[in-house]
Amino acid sequence: MTQQEARREERRRAALAREVEEDFAARREARKNLERGWQLNMNFIAGDQYCDIDGTGELAAEDAAFYWQSRKVFNHIAPAIETRLARLAKVRPALEVRAFSDSDDDMRTARLCSNILRSVKGRIDLDGVISRATQWSETCGTAFYKIVWNFSEGNVIGTDETGHPVREGDANVVALSPFEVYPDNIAAESMEEVASIIHAKAVSAQEIFERFGVEVAGSKVEDFAFVPYSAAGGWKRPYEGGARPALEDAAILIERYTRPCEQFPRGRLEIVAAGKLLFEGDLPYENGDRGERTLPFVRQACIPLAGAFFGTCVVDRMIPLQRAYNAVRNRKHEFLNRLTMGVIAVEDGSVDAEELAEEGLYPGKVLVYRQGAAKPEFLPCGTLPSEFEMEEERIENEFVLVSGMSEVSRNSANPTNVTSAVGLQLLIDQDTTRMQMSVESVERAVREAGKQILHLYRQFAGERRILRMTGVGGEAEFVSFAASDISADDIEFLPGYERTAAERREEILQLFSLGLLTGEDGKLSDEARSRVLEALGYGSFGNARDISHLHLKKAERENVLLAQAEVEAAEYDDHALHIAEHIRALLSGGEEHAAVRERVERHIASHRKKMEGREQ
Repeated sequence: MTQQEARREERRRAALAREVEEDFAARREARKNLERGWQLNMNFIAGDQYCDIDGTGELAAEDAAFYWQSRKVFNHIAPAIETRLARLAKVRPALEVRAFSDSDDDMRTARLCSNILRSVKGRIDLDGVISRATQWSETCGTAFYKIVWNFSEGNVIGTDETGHPVREGDANVVALSPFEVYPDNIAAESMEEVASIIHAKAVSAQEIFERFGVEVAGSKVEDFAFVPYSAAGGWKRPYEGGARPALEDAAILIERYTRPCEQFPRGRLEIVAAGKLLFEGDLPYENGDRGERTLPFVRQACIPLAGAFFGTCVVDRMIPLQRAYNAVRNRKHEFLNRLTMGVIAVEDGSVDAEELAEEGLYPGKVLVYRQGAAKPEFLPCGTLPSEFEMEEERIENEFVLVSGMSEVSRNSANPTNVTSAVGLQLLIDQDTTRMQMSVESVERAVREAGKQILHLYRQFAGERRILRMTGVGGEAEFVSFAASDISADDIEFLPGYERTAAERREEILQLFSLGLLTGEDGKLSDEARSRVLEALGYGSFGNARDISHLHLKKAERENVLLAQAEVEAAEYDDHALHIAEHIRALLSGGEEHAAVRERVERHIASHRKKMEGREQ
């Protein structure tokens, strides 16, 4: 490259970096009011409830009309949100993949995909990621998952030219707050309608250098959207005074993801920080439904809004009620203070007014007043009006209506006096029904994240990868698989939610009482007994008493080997179980290849021969 071409390229990169930063600034300005609303919601949940958005669109404190006014906070929003989060945590969808058919290959693929998702879930603590995202969606209305492939994870497979270890990589899921995600169209109603998304966050200049090898000029970042709460020992709101938390020697890292279009058939990714272009290229992940490259983000909304990309939440609806409730309770306490402390009327000049105002009329006080003047006396304050109690009760009932949580869920109370277990369960189920939109949003987001994880494994798993899987009976086994073994295009998750151990135990006992687990003779088979013990949490006890599942596992391994070579039956095999498993493999698709079918038939014949010899 000539010097002139190098200068031209440098000017192009600088212009692109400038264009990305201008695009980011325009998107921030377009949703400024939304961010202030999210801040207001966070304040109310935290208990800072005497603030509001002023005429300039900024968050400001609300001053008291009089210095003596009571300004206590009686927070009903925080427990309502905590109850909703607890309920949503119980209806989390299970990431179990359904087999496309009954063939061995499809069953093996579904089991492999399920174990991959289970492995990723345990490694990255996916439950914790979902909990953080759900907390953001319940607080601000929207949260996001970012699904990426981290090349610094996984087992070491070699070293590079500098001697540093090279790892095989692994999928990672990160929960993002709505403050970090900037779509090109805030009126889009779904992620599919968005053409590009900017992910912006504040990182240190040292981290940028380690990731991209580019030195940038760090500065002090104080913007609320980018400074974590833990910075500088906590977050100070602008109107509280004092030093606000900040990240020193940092810069805002801007990642702009653009969907494939006519100009960029493979999509586009540009990364900019401190006015410098750090990276430009195609979208890195083939994470679409048909293997195309798309945005690595999943959206989760508490309550979707028509014509809006960002949803709303129950906190927005509860803020007016919380303001009214605080006002009623504080005015009530002020009235009670007047009743207990009294309001004293004194004649001008008859007493030392400053002393009386400072000390009041405490028990045993000697009050000296001017001779001939009227005695100080308490003014009648009347009784507490019943309207206070009525208004307080009305607002509390509206909290139940707006939050979607009844007294049964919030306070473990039973205001309807229902005594039957079925009736109480119906009341609890009604709360779940009222939260159905939030439940479905979490379910869709988690399943979409699971699909993208499998697509990333299909793209980056390579020719050989070892996965530790859970086999029948609870034993661990290591399986070697390749990217081609993962069918990421025909993924269908099993319906249902992760159930607790108590719920599974109750279901099994109910099935047993109905006789659905026993055979025609009314007894449990060895295999059924083993699976029931495993489901009840006594897998090791079942293994110690029954080895039928080990014979089935051996027969499954033989089916795999028979696809390539001859296998002879062993004397110690349970021949009846082996024959049934081999016939099942033939009926589920193994008879399609004549050579494989003949080997399996010869193997079955060897089992029958040994079984006949054992009976003689």
